[in-house]
Amino acid sequence: MGFSAKPEKELLIRWIVDALWRTLVHYGYWLKEVEYQYGMDVALEMEKEVGETSLAIQLKRISKLLNIELHNGIPAVLYRMDENKLEELLDALCLNWLANDGVWFQAVETKFGILDAKRCNDTCWTRFSPYEACHIKTLLNLPEQGGLEVLKTALQFRLYARINKQEIVEDKSDSFVFRMVDCRVQASRRLKGLEDYPCKSIGIIEYRTFAGTIDSRIQTECLGCPPDPPRPEWYCAWRFSLL
Repeated sequence: MGFSAKPEKELLIRWIVDALWRTLVHYGYWLKEVEYQYGMDVALEMEKEVGETSLAIQLKRISKLLNIELHNGIPAVLYRMDENKLEELLDALCLNWLANDGVWFQAVETKFGILDAKRCNDTCWTRFSPYEACHIKTLLNLPEQGGLEVLKTALQFRLYARINKQEIVEDKSDSFVFRMVDCRVQASRRLKGLEDYPCKSIGIIEYRTFAGTIDSRIQTECLGCPPDPPRPEWYCAWRFSLL
């Protein structure tokens, strides 16, 4: 079934979509500026309240206009979906996140080169990794300074955990090793005959800030990550220790 609309209606529809887009970007600019002015810890703490309040306002207003039933402030359709469909939806959202990341990287690489794209990517992870850890702590009501057991739990709720295959080995009382057994990005590059992307600098930032947000006492050590020599059993590996 085809859709057609008068130019005026078409413009109005596209303006509606663009308004949502602008709102999301504006939210991100606010978070970035508060982080710049007051530091990441303050920005993350404030964003918990701001995000919850803003989302509630937006869902309430839009649901009323579109006649969408809410339950506990969330579209009720999600509660009516079976768990398999919810799993599929979550996986789709995680893949969309990865695609979004890739589109930005490729855009910067095309315009300015891979070194600039890599620099932008590394800097993004200094913000996103602690942000993700903070949201996981809130989502699961994890305790502050919860140690290695809390970190193990949090690692299972990263967006990457729905995309890549990961495992925990060498599990001791004061440390454990986390390995990325299958990496969607690197596996795709190998299928195309490309070398592994040198993501070690990103990984050090990513895992160190994530673990440190979960518990500031946790130390992160890279055991191997491209461009290090490849290992047949994993793409990258990290040791987390509690000192």
